[in-house]
Amino acid sequence: MATEDKNRATAAAILPLVGGAANVSSVAHCMTRLRLGLHDRSLVDDEALKALPAVMGVVEDDTYQIVLGPGTVARVTPEFEQLVEEGRETAPPQAAVSSDDLAAQGAAIKAQQKAKNATPFKLFLRKIANIFVPLIPALIGCGIIAGLNGLLVNLGWLPAVTPALAAMASGFMALIAVFVGYNTAKEFGGTPILGGAVAAIIVFPGVANIDAFGQTLSPGQGGVLGALGAAVLAVYVEKWCRRWVPEALDVLVTPTLTVLISGLATIFGLMYVAGEISSAIGTFADWLLSNGGAGAGFVLGGLFLPLVMLGLHQALIPIHTTLIEQQGYTVLLPILAMAGAGQVGAAMAVYFRLPRNESIRRTIKSALPAGLLGVGEPLIYGVSLPLGRPFITACVGGAFGGGFVGLFNQLGDTVGSTAIGPSGWALFSLLDGNHGLGSTIAIYGAGLLVGYVAGFLATYFFGFSKDLLTEFNVSQDPAPSTVAATGGPHPTSDTETDPGRANGPGSAGPDFPEKAPARV
Repeated sequence: MATEDKNRATAAAILPLVGGAANVSSVAHCMTRLRLGLHDRSLVDDEALKALPAVMGVVEDDTYQIVLGPGTVARVTPEFEQLVEEGRETAPPQAAVSSDDLAAQGAAIKAQQKAKNATPFKLFLRKIANIFVPLIPALIGCGIIAGLNGLLVNLGWLPAVTPALAAMASGFMALIAVFVGYNTAKEFGGTPILGGAVAAIIVFPGVANIDAFGQTLSPGQGGVLGALGAAVLAVYVEKWCRRWVPEALDVLVTPTLTVLISGLATIFGLMYVAGEISSAIGTFADWLLSNGGAGAGFVLGGLFLPLVMLGLHQALIPIHTTLIEQQGYTVLLPILAMAGAGQVGAAMAVYFRLPRNESIRRTIKSALPAGLLGVGEPLIYGVSLPLGRPFITACVGGAFGGGFVGLFNQLGDTVGSTAIGPSGWALFSLLDGNHGLGSTIAIYGAGLLVGYVAGFLATYFFGFSKDLLTEFNVSQDPAPSTVAATGGPHPTSDTETDPGRANGPGSAGPDFPEKAPARV
C-alpha cells in the first residue's frame, strides 16, 4: 500500500470511532499526537481506537489526544482534516451535531472534564506550550544545520558553503520573536498578524537608537519572553478597542491603537524587563548546574517523565528557547533527555521479567526503536504506565542519567543542545558544549548508558511485586489446542492481530487488564 493510501486509511479508520465528522470541532497535532476537539465525548469508542494498528494509545486532556508517533501524525492529520471537511459537506442536515440538546450535552461533558482534570495553572501552561509547539520543526531543522555548519567550520571543510549554512541556521532564530508574537495573539484570541507586528519591534535594528531606563536598547533584547508579553498586551488592547471603537471606524482605529499602545509599552518597558528576566534565567541555569549540577540533574531527570505523561513538558520550551538565544544551546535538554533513557532501560527489564508474556514483549520490541530515538510515549502508554510500578522505576533511571550529565556540568564540562525537540540518539546531531564536540558527545552518550542501566536494574529488581509477576508473566497467546481447532489464533487480543500496537493506559483486554494502571 502506498504511503498516502496508508495514511488516509488510518484517518478513515479513526474518524467514525470519534463520532464522525460532525462530532469534530477542531483538529491539530503536536510531535506525536493527533489532538481533537469534540462536541460529544460519549460518542468516542476508546477501545476500538486503541485496537487500530496505527494507534499507540489515547490521552484524555483538554483535547482528545490519539498517540500516532512522530512522522506518522504529521502525515495522517491533513488526511483526517480533509475527511472531516468532506464529511461535513456531505452529511445530511439531521446528522449535524449543532442541535441544542447535543450542544448542551457536549458543553456539560467538557465542563466536567475541565473541572476534574484541569487547574488554572495547568491550563495556562498548556496555552503557553501551544504557542511554541508549531515552532518545533523549524527549531529542529535549523538546529541540525547549525550543528553541521559548526562541524564543517571546525574541520575547515567547504569554506564557501559554511556562510550559507550559517544564514540558514540563524535566519529563523533572528526572527523567532515575530513567530512567537503571531502564535501568541492567535492563542489568546487576538488578530495573529497584529501580535506579530508588535513583536517585530523587538528585533527591528532601529531600536538601537532608542534609550530606555538609562540604557540603549539592542535588537532582540527581551527575546521570546518580550515577544510573548508584547503580543499578550496587544490582544488586550485590541479587545478593548473592539468594545469601545465605533464599528464604522474599527478597521482603521483598532489596528492603529493596538500597534501604537502596545508598541510604546514594548519599547519603553517590556523589552527592558523581559531582557532582565531572560538574563536571570541564563544566570540561574548556569549557577544551578555549576554549583549543584548532580543534584539538579537527578531531580530534573527523575521528574521529566511525569511531565511528559501530563503533556506539561512543552511548557519548558520558552526556557529552552531563551537559553538558545543567549548561549547558543540549552543546557537543560540533555539532562531531561535522560528520562527517555530510563524508560528504555525499564522496558528492557520488563521484557526479561515477563518471558512468557509474548504480547507485551512484542509491544516492547515494536516501541523500543522509537524510545531509543527519544520518543517515549509508545513505551509510556504501551508498557510502563499500564503496569504501574515500572513507570516509577523508569523515573529512577532518568534521575541517575540526569544526575550523571549534571555532575559533568558541575565539573565544568557543559553539555547543551542547539535546538529543542529530539532526544535520545536523535539528539547527538544537535549537541554542543564548551569543551569540544568529542567531549560533549562522550558525556551525553555515557549519560544515556547510565540511564539505560539504572532504569533496567531498578525495574528488574524493584519493578514487580509477586502479584504483578503472577498476573502478567503468563502467555497471552491462545493455547495450541485452540489454534489447531480454529486454524489459527483467535483474534481476541489486539496485539495478536497487530503485534506492533501498544495499548494506552487503562485499556482492557488480554495485554493489560482494566485494573492494571492501579498496580504499584
